[in-house]
Amino acid sequence: MKHLVFLVLALFAAAAIAQDKPAAAPEAAKEPAKEAAKPAPSKSAVAHKKGTPSRRTEDARHCLEKASNTEVIKCAEEYL
Repeated sequence: MKHLVFLVLALFAAAAIAQDKPAAAPEAAKEPAKEAAKPAPSKSAVAHKKGTPSRRTEDARHCLEKASNTEVIKCAEEYL
């Protein structure tokens, strides 16, 4: 039984090693794509860089007491 398990594992390993690997693209071609894919920093990221402390760990449950959904959302956005 152990010989059978070893044989099956060896066959799977041989099959994985024998697969063709795709050719690596030059690094110069990858760089412009990375720069174009970067999104502009959001307002919250910019505000955080200016030195405002993060409020993610604070409790925002008091926002649930607001009258409408839009007020709740506006209040809770400060904690994101």
